[in-house]
Amino acid sequence: MKFPSKVTPYKESIIAKFSVVLDKLEKKDMSPSELYKSVKRQVTDIREFMDIMDCLYALKKVELNGEVIHYVG
Repeated sequence: MKFPSKVTPYKESIIAKFSVVLDKLEKKDMSPSELYKSVKRQVTDIREFMDIMDCLYALKKVELNGEVIHYVG
């Protein structure tokens, strides 16, 4: 996971990309694959996407309802 530090600028950290994912989920609920397809240009790779999703789930900003990711807000 890339967190902001002396080596990693904020813009390159996963925290800066939380808003990219949350903006998509605010509009509508999506499956994980649909969400990844919609944000894959803004994230480095699938591993970074999974790190973002792990953090958002741990922060209780998203939840998984069956096969759909829902924005908790």
